Amino acid sequence: MNHPAIPDLLHPITWPDGAKAAASFTFDVDAESCTIAHDPSTTKRMSLMTHQSYGPKVAVPRLLKILERQQIQATFFIPGFTAESYPDVVRAIVDGGHEVAHHGYLHEPMQGIDAATEASYIDRGLEALAKVAGVRPVGYRAPWWELNWHSPGLLADRGFLYDSSLLDGDAPYRFAVAPDDPRDLVEIPVDWALDDWEQYAFYPGVTGSGVIESPAKVLEMWTLEAEAHHSQGSCFVLTNHPFISGRPSKTVALEQLIERVKGMDGMWITTLDKIAEHTKATVQAVHTHGRVEVPVFAGAGARFQPGSIREPALQ
Repeated sequence: MNHPAIPDLLHPITWPDGAKAAASFTFDVDAESCTIAHDPSTTKRMSLMTHQSYGPKVAVPRLLKILERQQIQATFFIPGFTAESYPDVVRAIVDGGHEVAHHGYLHEPMQGIDAATEASYIDRGLEALAKVAGVRPVGYRAPWWELNWHSPGLLADRGFLYDSSLLDGDAPYRFAVAPDDPRDLVEIPVDWALDDWEQYAFYPGVTGSGVIESPAKVLEMWTLEAEAHHSQGSCFVLTNHPFISGRPSKTVALEQLIERVKGMDGMWITTLDKIAEHTKATVQAVHTHGRVEVPVFAGAGARFQPGSIREPALQ
């Protein structure tokens, strides 16, 4: 018996031109930046640096060929340092008609940093993308998907349209940058089950358990996820890292997945900026996020400030 997935009732959305659901293939072009930000001494490890540089040097050109063959556009989140290090790769992405979005400068750890420091990372990344490819991105994905409560305001100050770092939905929605701030951003949620890092990433002493999954297993899992999103009319967002999913057998499986998603009736496959533009134009409700406050002394309990939904005023 076929059991269709149950929609995300908190974030209702309809899609353009009668589409049933949406899908986007996204790539985080971290290259060396993610290991350097975690531990600057990794620059001394020649083999590790080549493991990371495989992404822009070999994998991105391969992925661009696949996307061209499949006639779809993707979103590439690019740290500013990657853009400065591999400018021709970034320009090839732009020339292919793909979206370039912001992913920090050096894939900096974001957890708990102050607003001024975070603003400097964002601004340096913007400067690098503008200098290298003449791009002013409208989309942002925090390194490690780690937003701070002050992050949305920093993005709004700089004219960003959307973020793709939060994990509390299956469909895009609008959210207030702060409880008393009238501005809002579009959120296009992500999911660790739809990130290749959890399936394939491994480097001794850096990351991973040493268990590298079979692309056949990953293809099956991601196909089931895509089918469920299609069934419930939501938004399938896949996150891949070229130095991981740009390897030969993984790209074969990825192209098979793209073909399966393309074959789903009424699936709108596009870039995240197009999804964000549609959401901003058609979704009226603006959400706030619930917050938990824990006192600094033990035994005092905690306080939860629930989120809310701000509906538009009737005209």
